[in-house]
Amino acid sequence: MAKRKFGAKKVTGWKATIAVAMANYIEAGSIIAAASSLTLWQAYLNIDSFGVGLLSALSANAFGAAVGALIGGPLTDKFGRAFIFKYDLLLYMLGVLLIALSVNFPMLLIGTIITGVAVGAGVPVSWTYIAEESPEDKRAAHVGTAQLAWSTGPMVTFFLAVLVAPLGLLGSRLIFFHLLVIAFITWYIRQGLDESKIWQEQKDKEEKESVLGKEKRSSIRELFSLSVNRKALFLLIGIYLFWNLTSGAMGYFMPYIYENVGGLSGAQANLLQAFLWMFTVLTTFFGFMKLGDKYSRRLIFGLGAVMGVVAWIILTFMPMTWPTLIAFVILWGSAAGIGAQAFYALWTSELFPTRYRAGAQGLMYFIVRTGIAIWSFILPTLMVTLGFKVAGMVMITFLIIHAIIGIALSPKTQGKTLKQIEQERYGEVDSLRTEAKGSS
Repeated sequence: MAKRKFGAKKVTGWKATIAVAMANYIEAGSIIAAASSLTLWQAYLNIDSFGVGLLSALSANAFGAAVGALIGGPLTDKFGRAFIFKYDLLLYMLGVLLIALSVNFPMLLIGTIITGVAVGAGVPVSWTYIAEESPEDKRAAHVGTAQLAWSTGPMVTFFLAVLVAPLGLLGSRLIFFHLLVIAFITWYIRQGLDESKIWQEQKDKEEKESVLGKEKRSSIRELFSLSVNRKALFLLIGIYLFWNLTSGAMGYFMPYIYENVGGLSGAQANLLQAFLWMFTVLTTFFGFMKLGDKYSRRLIFGLGAVMGVVAWIILTFMPMTWPTLIAFVILWGSAAGIGAQAFYALWTSELFPTRYRAGAQGLMYFIVRTGIAIWSFILPTLMVTLGFKVAGMVMITFLIIHAIIGIALSPKTQGKTLKQIEQERYGEVDSLRTEAKGSS
């Protein structure tokens, strides 16, 4: 076994799950740190609506993460899950440091891009690793830890934003420094992680096949040529893209909307979002993690999807008063805990074989985040020209599409090991391929 850096102790079980899941705390925290300070940066650097859209489009919420995932996924499948864990947070720390010290728009933009790329490289592999190391009867509970971290990041960040609000932009810089510290601690602990056992077994198998002269299959070609993969891609991109077109834009722009449409102060907007994420934390733990391995996942997903649609109908068509905002916070916050991101993280790790599980996630993450980048770039101008109600109606449409796809195509993978799922989905395909080669 390789010597562990700086004496880092071996990390296994739930500690390993938490250490890997912290990628989601860092990702969501980065998005929210930027969102909660957007108005401050805009005033300090005199950024116009084009610049605001550019920051959002190239951030950890959108295209920056998309590029990182496209690079990180294949590297993860080739060199191992632990390989990414050694380097991605070093890049992330550089990005947030640049943001925290920014004194001009180019510096802020470069820091935003670096942070986004690092997040994109790290988040999909975290879902993969957690799923591969989880017991089959507790996979939702373990994968849900990533969702819990993803929810805790914004909740903590928004509460911090309220506390440091009197400091203005300095407070925002301190929030990014907090993410830098969390990233360093997480990076250090991760040096004690072992490689994924399932990945190591797959790699050993591929090496034996190579010695025997067996032809190596093309992962990318197989990802699109096999019907079983195309169906999985349609399900996963369908639920995650259309949900994220609303959720991703909301995560970045919601404080901006509260302030510019609802007339709230910055502190009020951040406090409201902090409570929204508190409900997400609660339903992630008591809903997804506690029930996702025991009860119908289709029912849980469907409940979250419907709650999300109702939340946005209220926000879009009712006056933005405190009762309306509180209803939205409760419904949308609760829906997110048992919604598309939690199930996407679970299903995307279950529905593809080990040898290109991370690569498939990276590609899908790239597609989804690119979609968010385009929408985030358009959204500020859309709200200025056509108004928030039109933007809200578009977001409701996105949510309805994601709900229909997810409810209709929920897979039956509960209680099965990843090897069992892979055998059920690909065993027959592999045997047919072998027979076809033998008869040619």
